[in-house]
Amino acid sequence: MKEKLLKYLFSNQLMAILFIAFATAMGFGTFIESWYSTDTAKIWVYNAWWFELILALFMVNFFGNIFKYRLLRKEKWAILLIHLSFIIIILGAFITRYFGYEGVMPIREGVSENSFLSEKTYLTVFIEGEIDGVAQRKTLEKDFLFSEHVNNSFKWENQFNGQPFSIRFGDFSEDVSEQLVLDDAGDRYIKIVESADGNRHDHYLKEGEVTNIHNLLFTLNNPITGAINIRSVDGLHFITTPFDGNYLRMADQQSGLVTKGEEQELQLRSLYNLGGFQFVVPEPPLRGKFDWVKDQEGQPGVQDALSLEVQTNGQTNAITVLGGKGVVNNMKKIEVGGLDFYFKYGSKKFELPFSIRLNDFIAEKYPGTEKSYSSFMSKVSVEEPTPFDYDIYMNHVLDHKGYRFFQASFDPDEKGTVLSVNHDFWGTWVTYVGYILLYLSMMGIFFIGKTRFKDLSKSLEKIKQKKKQLAVIILLICSASLNAQQHNHSLANNFNFDSVVNANAIDVEHAKKFGRLVIQDLGGRMKPANTFSSELLRKVSKKDTYGDLNADQVMMSIVESPALWYNIPLIYLKRGNDSIRNIVGVSEKDKYASLVSFFDQQGNYKIASQLEGAYRAAVPNQFQKDFIEVDRRVNLFYSALEGKVLRVFPIPGDSSKKWVSFPELNEVNFTGKDSLYVQNILPLYYNSLRLAKEDGDYSQADNLLQSLEGFQRKYGGDILPSEEKINAEILYNRYDIFKKLFSWYLYVGLFLFTLLIIQIFKPVKVLSYLITFLKISLLLLFVLHTGGLAARWFISGHAPWSDAYESMIYVAWATMFFGLVFGRKSMLTMAATAFVSSMILMIAHWNWMDPAIANLQPVLDSYWLMIHVAVIVGSYGPFALGMIIGVVSLLLITIAGKKNKEKIALNLKELTIINELSITVGLIMLTIGNFLGGMWANESWGRYWGWDPKETWALISILIYAFVIHMRFVPGLRGSWIFNLMSIVAFASIMMTYFGVNFYLVGLHSYASGDKIITPSFVYYAAVMVAILGAISYWRYQKVFKS
Repeated sequence: MKEKLLKYLFSNQLMAILFIAFATAMGFGTFIESWYSTDTAKIWVYNAWWFELILALFMVNFFGNIFKYRLLRKEKWAILLIHLSFIIIILGAFITRYFGYEGVMPIREGVSENSFLSEKTYLTVFIEGEIDGVAQRKTLEKDFLFSEHVNNSFKWENQFNGQPFSIRFGDFSEDVSEQLVLDDAGDRYIKIVESADGNRHDHYLKEGEVTNIHNLLFTLNNPITGAINIRSVDGLHFITTPFDGNYLRMADQQSGLVTKGEEQELQLRSLYNLGGFQFVVPEPPLRGKFDWVKDQEGQPGVQDALSLEVQTNGQTNAITVLGGKGVVNNMKKIEVGGLDFYFKYGSKKFELPFSIRLNDFIAEKYPGTEKSYSSFMSKVSVEEPTPFDYDIYMNHVLDHKGYRFFQASFDPDEKGTVLSVNHDFWGTWVTYVGYILLYLSMMGIFFIGKTRFKDLSKSLEKIKQKKKQLAVIILLICSASLNAQQHNHSLANNFNFDSVVNANAIDVEHAKKFGRLVIQDLGGRMKPANTFSSELLRKVSKKDTYGDLNADQVMMSIVESPALWYNIPLIYLKRGNDSIRNIVGVSEKDKYASLVSFFDQQGNYKIASQLEGAYRAAVPNQFQKDFIEVDRRVNLFYSALEGKVLRVFPIPGDSSKKWVSFPELNEVNFTGKDSLYVQNILPLYYNSLRLAKEDGDYSQADNLLQSLEGFQRKYGGDILPSEEKINAEILYNRYDIFKKLFSWYLYVGLFLFTLLIIQIFKPVKVLSYLITFLKISLLLLFVLHTGGLAARWFISGHAPWSDAYESMIYVAWATMFFGLVFGRKSMLTMAATAFVSSMILMIAHWNWMDPAIANLQPVLDSYWLMIHVAVIVGSYGPFALGMIIGVVSLLLITIAGKKNKEKIALNLKELTIINELSITVGLIMLTIGNFLGGMWANESWGRYWGWDPKETWALISILIYAFVIHMRFVPGLRGSWIFNLMSIVAFASIMMTYFGVNFYLVGLHSYASGDKIITPSFVYYAAVMVAILGAISYWRYQKVFKS
């Protein structure tokens, strides 16, 4: 029996079950977190006993396989280290779970703290009574995780001096706050709202009582000397204060003075400033009673409510205590059966062996922005016998005496910081040892010892020697044709606006100089005007030019003659939605509409009612999406016509380094000569352009443009991009290389497929030359792709894989890279990856991805971005290659017959080996990338694993592909058909990791969390097609290769 049990624990069948069970459990956990809450997912999945049992069984299985497959041999050391590394990593996770702890440490400037609040929530109970006439106390404390979405339950049974008692769970409610519930029989209260510490706080003054708010006394109908007295009688409200001050009425911005000691009418919904204290009285006194009601998560004062039932000495009583993460409340008392019970629920205070003082908190913003932070830093002093100063900021931690402090957040007024604190020395280091062994083993698989990867490489070489010719019949799945269409600029009336535009066109050379003028966008990024003009034309009209005018000429014409462009049909209308055309009043054949056509004679927006329904819809249908898209084009075009996008004037001495546009000049106090300059430079410039168009002499316009550039250098030179970056960005905008590569990859890839098929049936020497030419063409396209990524890196100043669009073009690059690498073994592989790269680039240029270069978020400003994201996103390339090879292999099986069985079997074996090699490379990269991400998370947030959906789904993908690689060890799961089918099916986990998490789940990587996302129909079509292909190929596989 014992031997049987051990044999099963070390078996490949159990390993396969664990792979699937663990991946499935984690997958459900991510959706549970999205549907309910993070705590619910932890209770049901991540912290559940059965989940930890799976991990323990993994350790046992890995350990047993070390001896089962004799991995202690020298030539197997790489495989041995893989198994040992996972055992150590799981061990580290157990140490972290049961011995490590973490929390948060809020500190205000100038204050020292020596304690932090635990991340876990604790229930603490004091039981007090007398023993032999002496007061005694008994303490009970335990950490609990509750959620209102699960069936919480617990019961404590204990005794005090021989008197038994029990404490039982009653109920739990999340996110409640104490609010005034209106009740005609209740007391009168008036609400005072203030935000002295940067957070909103509501205070209620009870009629007849005195309330102290930040050392100021307030009363309602109970006047006392030295207090701010509010009097309310017969619907009239008055205020008397011991301070002089003022108020600002928010509705109409009317201001007034408040005189000390003089009773004045109370101004509701007005900002009072009295004695340096600001507050608002939003509404008149109301009658009601206080009660705990459901509120929004994250609102001030919101806590969780835990109801308990206490029973002892034949008596039962109930109590509700408030608390939650980051909350430490006072004890709440209840007397039951002669004993006093004190309860507290929430975070626990952990004392540090030293103190930390916040000297200064610095929040840097991108130029010209209010809330777009480029970085934030806490300048602290560690107070102990040997004190020292330290700067804590994102990706730069304070590590001291086993505690690690990370920059987590900060107070809204930027005068306080919130540090994340972690105490997990042994758990972290044990896990890191596992990571290091994992990296070494992964590298060893490629180069050292006797490994499956090296065996497959040798087998592939043998097949190449064995093959005399390629006898493959392959189905080309689809072909694409891209037809360029021209603008139709005809209007209902006979006036030809195009002729006016062309007649007033700016000289191309001068337009280039204008395109180099630096502007500041709303996100604070400094960029040449050419970037905005290029984006404007492409997003509004879906074209790079307007007639004979390039983007810079169009932009200059817009800012010079905006009234003209109100009538130009420039706004693209999607084909198939005639409702938009009918509403705006254009022909059903028109592809473009003018801005003026979207407004009626009264200036009403014609599509307003349709947009209201579209934006309110939880899941907009395609009809509503079309209206939303055209609305965005209209707004973008209108912003250009307003001129506010040309923020070309730096504000002298502005601390936020803000730039403004000509229409915004009245909002800023330019003084002296600067005021005269900014008010007149653009009118003079536009006038010089009009003269230049008449005589062709642009010298004056050139001089004025140079003068404006000089003004920018004088007051904003420290944030201006270099000349090299401006030149590079203009070239990048002009060639739009990634959009062009889509069609180029597609044409070359499909042509290469076609020639390879023809060569199979009729080998001709000229075909070899053409194929060689296409191979070189693909290599050149890959060089262009690489150059485009390098240019974007240089322009942005960060690695080009920091957002959805950049990661897509990087995945396309990685796919093509591995296609070229494995293309040396199989030309079909190279052609297939060219097609896949083309499809990826096509998806990257869909409407929901913005190709604009943007500023980097503070957490991404790290060398980890280059390492972690490059490796993990790069792994999607080999997996995409494995998927397309799987499709090709199943198609080969489908068309196999008795006559061509031998040739197809040979090519099927070749493709299957390349598929396994590709998946192995992808799995190694994904594994290393995911654990590198854990190290980045540990450096940024203080935890190397937090069950964020992105990292969880990456781990799910690792498990699924590990299962695919190990299927050959499981009876019934061996063979080329099942392997290639699973390489297609497993790719769904990559799609979920890359796309699904971003849009379906919540977490740090979720770009659209909170939005209702509908699954695209092609997902269902793809699933049906894979099922059909799998069924047909299985039938052929059994008939041809197994019979």
